[in-house]
Amino acid sequence: MRALLISCLFFAVVSVQAAELTLEDFARPSQFLEIEISPSGKYLAATSRSEEGNVYLNVIDIKSNKIISVRHFTGRDSIGSIDWANNERLLITLVRDIGALEQPVGTGEIFAVNADGSNARMLTGYRSETEKDPAQVINYLPDDDKYVLITTSTPNRKGSFSLVKRLNIENGRTRQVARAPMRSSGMITDNNGVARMAVGEDQDNDNEMVMMYRKDEKSDWVTLRRYGQRDGSFLPIAFLADNKRVVGISDTQTDTKALSVMDPETGKEEILAHHPKVDVTPSFSIEDGFLKEVIGASYEYDTHEDVFFADVKDKTFSGYLQSLKAAFPGKKIAINSATRDNSILVLTTRSANHPPEFYLFDTKNNQLSFLLNGRPWMKSELLAETKAIIYKSRDGLDIHAILTLPRGVEAKNLPLIMNPHGGPHGPRDFLEINPDAKVLAQHGYAVLQPNFRGSGGFGRSFLQAGYQNWGTTMINDMTDGVMHLVEQGIVNQDRVCAYGGSYGGYAALMSAVREPDLYKCTVGFVGVFDLNLMYTDGDIQERKSGINYLEMAIGRNQEQLDAQSPIKHLDKLKAPVFIIHGEEDRRVPIIHAHRLREELDKRNHPYEWLVKEKEGHGFYKPENNVERWQKMLAFFDKYIGDKQAAN
Repeated sequence: MRALLISCLFFAVVSVQAAELTLEDFARPSQFLEIEISPSGKYLAATSRSEEGNVYLNVIDIKSNKIISVRHFTGRDSIGSIDWANNERLLITLVRDIGALEQPVGTGEIFAVNADGSNARMLTGYRSETEKDPAQVINYLPDDDKYVLITTSTPNRKGSFSLVKRLNIENGRTRQVARAPMRSSGMITDNNGVARMAVGEDQDNDNEMVMMYRKDEKSDWVTLRRYGQRDGSFLPIAFLADNKRVVGISDTQTDTKALSVMDPETGKEEILAHHPKVDVTPSFSIEDGFLKEVIGASYEYDTHEDVFFADVKDKTFSGYLQSLKAAFPGKKIAINSATRDNSILVLTTRSANHPPEFYLFDTKNNQLSFLLNGRPWMKSELLAETKAIIYKSRDGLDIHAILTLPRGVEAKNLPLIMNPHGGPHGPRDFLEINPDAKVLAQHGYAVLQPNFRGSGGFGRSFLQAGYQNWGTTMINDMTDGVMHLVEQGIVNQDRVCAYGGSYGGYAALMSAVREPDLYKCTVGFVGVFDLNLMYTDGDIQERKSGINYLEMAIGRNQEQLDAQSPIKHLDKLKAPVFIIHGEEDRRVPIIHAHRLREELDKRNHPYEWLVKEKEGHGFYKPENNVERWQKMLAFFDKYIGDKQAAN
């Protein structure tokens, strides 16, 4: 079986033996993003990203060793996820891309197709012939080959309800089976397929989330809890085997998100796993396609760690995961899918210094077989080394960061690129391969990715400490990280530049404004440069929830907005600027780039300019990213490269 699988999935792999990785190597899309094995083990469904950015689907018949169908979508439409609804039929959720730096937006459309490509049909959404409302699957009903459970709701209509329906995956017909008295953003069923818990926005107060519950199929829904924007919350994931208790992620009793079990009848929670510095996520066993039991938790701080509980019932599945963890020390392990009888598991391994690899695990024979490398040309031995570091901010906070250093060079007196992430609230930088960091480090630069206050994953108080401090204490955290590396002797204080995308582009320019003698140049990629524009331009302010977010994150005070907008303080700026943008960016429209250029022109301030048509919030096309890196490297070399060090 192993030989068949390797050969059938290596159909598009080109062997690369290179002394050094090229910019084109880093820009090439991953060969495979997700691989799902069918319930019977007959097929593999694999998603890949095209050079235009769209995700497409290949289905491989394992026995015949052939690709039997390919499915792709056009324009901004792309594949969000794939799942086998039965042995022969796949369900695809569609998304719309807004750019490489933001999560795609779900369209509510569910598309179905057979493994061989036949009977392709849009089942839900405005392009469906039957169910016009947007929908999401909440239960794949593994004992029923013709139906799945979905929820539908009419967006932005006050007084509308989330409806639970049985969806025929062949013809798209639906039948309502339940209704929740709210527009639910998430609903879970018990192990009998009965929808019993829902979470969604309050109909009368968009700033509040409501969690509702019912005891059984015939009972009325009752409100369990309400959560304000700044409150801790319980996010339900699944009912446990007893069909009474619910496991979820919670920060109602802790600052960081803990793994918790709730009894909805009493509202009481029991914490299963908690880390004082970072959020944890659950590990489940799988049985008959369902999440069966919580068997452990994982978290990432200075390293990625997995913890397994001793008192679990499904010791067999727990044993699988523990043996796999031992087989791949230092790597993250994820079970992507399994056959219905768990005889074959598909898993991925990855780390900050190793591209994702796919494996098959034959549980009956306890045999692990290599399947493929998602980016086979990206040899781990050629990658710059990435690790986590912890440093203190000037006011005493522990700041977690990712540091990437050039390979084969002494970590001493290096030029540095300070590279803050976007968001800023919610995202964080993990120990994973970041193409920007790897490219810059390969060309001789140390790269610091600070998880400044306001980042997600480090607790509610840490997250909220960033609210309305985009240009103040959050910037201080970044500067403190630079100075930490200077004090360690790793970085040359006279050779520092800043680069970031989205909020990171804002932070790169604001850092150079705040610290004009530290930063010798700055690059803003699809960056926010005037906070006032966030209320008038872009897609965030188009939704009431978006306005609520802006009022919380940056505030309404005009004096404060101006004080924290780098475009208002360009007279303090010494560093040359490189402005990079996508012409079709709707998240941060190109007006930000144009306004910044106009103000720099008024001051005769040095800058460079790169704008790409048909790119949005981040670049997808490999050739555009190659050009971006080429020009960025030339820009950095000009101001902090080796020639500058010699002067």
